[in-house]
Amino acid sequence: MKVLMINPPYSSSKYKFIGLVAPPLGIAYIAAMLEKNGITVKILDAPALEIEHEAIKKEIQAYSPDVVAITSVTPTIGSALKTAQISKEVCPNAITVLGGYHPTFTYMEILKNDFVDIIVCGEGEQTMVELVDAVENGTDLRNVNGIATKEFTTPPRCIIEDLDSIPFPARHLLPMDEYKILNMKLTTGTIISGRGCPYKCSFCASSAMHGQKLRLRSAENVVDEMEHLVDDHNIEMVAFMDDTFTFNHKRVYEICETMKERGLDNYWGCTARVDTVSENLLKAMKDAGCITMFLGVESADQQVLNEINKKTDINRIQKTFELTKKYDMRTIASVVLGMPGDTKRSILNTIKFVKTLEPSYAVFSLATPYPGTDFYLKAASENLIKINDWSKYTLLSPVLETVDCSLEELRKLQKKAFKEFYLRPSYIARRTWTDGPIVLKTIASIVKGV
Repeated sequence: MKVLMINPPYSSSKYKFIGLVAPPLGIAYIAAMLEKNGITVKILDAPALEIEHEAIKKEIQAYSPDVVAITSVTPTIGSALKTAQISKEVCPNAITVLGGYHPTFTYMEILKNDFVDIIVCGEGEQTMVELVDAVENGTDLRNVNGIATKEFTTPPRCIIEDLDSIPFPARHLLPMDEYKILNMKLTTGTIISGRGCPYKCSFCASSAMHGQKLRLRSAENVVDEMEHLVDDHNIEMVAFMDDTFTFNHKRVYEICETMKERGLDNYWGCTARVDTVSENLLKAMKDAGCITMFLGVESADQQVLNEINKKTDINRIQKTFELTKKYDMRTIASVVLGMPGDTKRSILNTIKFVKTLEPSYAVFSLATPYPGTDFYLKAASENLIKINDWSKYTLLSPVLETVDCSLEELRKLQKKAFKEFYLRPSYIARRTWTDGPIVLKTIASIVKGV
């Protein structure tokens, strides 16, 4: 039994603007579980390899898999479906499986395609092992929880409580040399140290996918994986991709202490909410090698922050960025323009506000209602959505209008935000001094991309 796991072609990610090409840890975790259970598996990461569907077709023909499993988020669903169709053409007897955020929340729509056999809903590690075993042995798929087919849907699978029990992602199956962050030459590895999110921001599907209960790996298990990245893959920079790495301070301190005890001196970065950061925590993280933080700002309008259920305030945002500057942290500010309640005036205020925060980098996304989010349910029920083409749901294309901003005006405001932030002579000079000439490549990419 051979399984081919595919991350389909995708070239419109907003993160390419900041020089980020990250490995698909979701399918790498599933591949590791399959290998642990004696199943032969291969991963094809099309975005990292910069290959298109014709090359994927040749890979499928050459490998001749029994199961083709394709991951997808909303903007890549078209590419994922095209990949599934190609798979059926060249390997008609192979089972085609789709999983990931978008298929989980739209499985009924996706199963209308004859070339899609099964949808894996939610976390896929245990589900895929049981599914492949059932296919190989010809047993009833109705006994596999967490899947949907054209004929039936099985009960949801329980979340994996003990994350330490999951093997590390199968990075030996990935093109590790192709991943990077901020266009830096440092070899980069990513880690997810927890799943679930206790917050309920209206635009985020994480809690719907992984539950609101935050499940954390132990500090020892996390640092074990960091050592694995350093020793086996020569990783110099580790990026924690958790929704909020800094939620549990006790565990962050434990991770930092364990790193120092083991003599790990590589650089690392993480995501954080502004209200989960303290001065003592920042100091401990800095001492342990943390140099970058990805912080959610979203808006400078308190009404908008309340509307999206962010549960934070402008004052806290300002204080957190002041702290990061005190400890010389590189920061990436995440901003959302065009949420319900936003106006042209509030958007312009947000752009101005972000510049006063002086983050190292900023990502200005356009409000996008993804399936599985409260934002999507509200936008759909109120007929706010103007674009139904999933490929446009990239955070770079407007799909809904605000009270006084058309789609075209929102796109212009986003371009204005990127250019006003990145093309300031003082900013360019400061970042070149700090990050070196490589930052010019990032700025050029941003200007070209928007």
